[in-house]
Parts: sequence; C-alpha cells; structure tokens
Amino acid sequence: MRSRTVPASVLAGIGAYVPPRRVANEELAERLGRSPDWIFQRSGIRFRHVVEPGTTSGDLAVAAGREALSRAAVGDVAAVVVATTTPDRPCPGTAPSVASRLGMTGVAALDVQAVCAGFVYGLGVAQGLIAAGTADSVLVVGTDTLSLNVDPADPTSMLFGDGAGAVVLRAGHDEEPGALGTCVLGSDGGGRDLITVRGGGAEERSAAGGVPADPYMRLEGREVFWRAVEHMTSASRAALEAAEWKAEEADRIVAHQANARILAVLAQRLGVAADRVLSDIERVGNTSAASIPILLDRADRAGDLAPGHRVLLTAFGGGLAWGATTLVWPRLASAH
Repeated sequence: MRSRTVPASVLAGIGAYVPPRRVANEELAERLGRSPDWIFQRSGIRFRHVVEPGTTSGDLAVAAGREALSRAAVGDVAAVVVATTTPDRPCPGTAPSVASRLGMTGVAALDVQAVCAGFVYGLGVAQGLIAAGTADSVLVVGTDTLSLNVDPADPTSMLFGDGAGAVVLRAGHDEEPGALGTCVLGSDGGGRDLITVRGGGAEERSAAGGVPADPYMRLEGREVFWRAVEHMTSASRAALEAAEWKAEEADRIVAHQANARILAVLAQRLGVAADRVLSDIERVGNTSAASIPILLDRADRAGDLAPGHRVLLTAFGGGLAWGATTLVWPRLASAH
C-alpha cells in the first residue's frame, strides 16, 4: 500500500476587526471606584473596544473572516472553525451562520469553546482536518464579545474588550514559511471554577429550587495569573522543543493578551528579551479568543512581524485550557 504524505497547515491569509466604539479607562474609573492610572497599572490597558447594541460575535467574525479570505489566494475554504465563548445563540453554533454569511453554504462548520485558548485550539482542529484530508483549506476565527458577559460592577470587567481575528490555513508542505508546527494542547477541568459563567447551562436548568445562577463571567484573578504563567510556559517549551528551536531563537512571541504583567513574567520564565513579546493589550484589552489573531494582524501590518521571523504562539483560558504552536512567518498579500 502506498503511504500518504500528511499535508502541513500553512498560513495563507489573516484579518481582524474591532468595533468602532472605544472605551477609555476614564469612562470606567468612576463606576469601578478606581483611578484611570490604577486600572492601567494593574492591567496594562488604556482602551478597549466594545460592541454597540445589536452587534454580535458572529458579526465581528464575518468582518474578520472576510478580510482574511481577501488576503488568501485560495478562494472559498472547505471548512470554518469559530472559536468563541460568547456565541450568538446557545444553539446552533455560530460557525455555520458565519460560513453562510461569507457565501459558503455546504462547507463543514463548527464552534470551538476553549475561552481565551480558543484560537490555538481552533488551529489544532484545523490542522487535524487538513492532515486527515477532510479539508484542503480552513478559515479559523477567534471572536468574542465579553463586554456583554461581564458584571459592570466587578473590577475584572476593566480587562475585557470585544473583537475578532481570523486566519486562512491551506494544505502545503512542512518546510514552507507559514507551516504550523505541532499544536501542544492541554486542559485541567479541576480548575473550571477559576474562570466561569455559571448561568445558562444544564447545571442551572437541572438544579433544584429554581434559583437563577450567576449570568456573569467570574474569574479568580490571583490564581488565574499564576496558572496562566505556568501553563503557557510549559506549553511554549513543548512547542519549541517540537520545532527544535531554543527559546532565544524565537524572534517573536505572541501570547494571549490577558494582562501586561502576565506577558512580562512569561518572558522571564522563557528567558527571552521582553521586546520579543509582542503586545497590543494597551489599545484593545483582553479580547479572549480573538486576542492572538488581532495581534498577528496588527503586527503584520506594522512590520513588527516580517517574513522569516520565527514565531511562538501561546494561550491560556477557562477550562482550564492552554496551548502553543510555532511557525515561520510567511509573506502575505497586502491588505486591501
């Protein structure tokens, strides 16, 4: 029997979208009983973008996906993977609607729910579809509207903004620029209460007494901080080892934009210079599953990512879930 060569997943296009409304720390300060400087010192965030009434995660995903498709010379894709923890509806998934709105009826489409690690998980799912021969190209979108899921009185609400980012992956060769390395993925469900929305699921509906569960996202900030550092560091080291790179050989590290202090400690743990860790959290906040592709898109446009750069991606989110992968940055078509 002739053996089949397993195709690699190669980055062919990228796009991002954030809603126009920008919320500065000054707008949050009085509500939270904190100063704008306190918010910045604790988070590294000065602004975040939030959706207006009537705008959904799916709307943002369509805008980002359209841009990514326009920059990829593959035409329509064979599958759509949407990573989100704020789907347009509990049922059905958001991905089929996004695919349809992008003019692709009949393609495989599914949601991935790994909260802030969702985009890296989505890359892993897409990589599997391409390797199996199920799809020769996949649109992967990270999209979230967490401004709709946070308690306005909770200080952690200052962290979150809305947005979407997307990439197109195509089948190719593992030596090509843009080819994804091994996707290292992990989880620990014992920490599910550290980042959670208790309301709206089967637990609430099956509970005795009929007392509504908390509808807002809650997070245990101190514990999440150290878990994020621990698991992004270990996943990053595993992904670097699979790529046969030393940490100092990574030209750019693109981590989930949760908190500026987490990024600083991650750089220290990996032993890399802080200026190699890209960040735009100051301008957009924590956009959950969208944070990595938004940052990749902005860095590519700004020239902070150049063809040939060795790039490490890593993320951590609710679940608990985490992941990392690598690629050599390709030359992408210019944005329209």
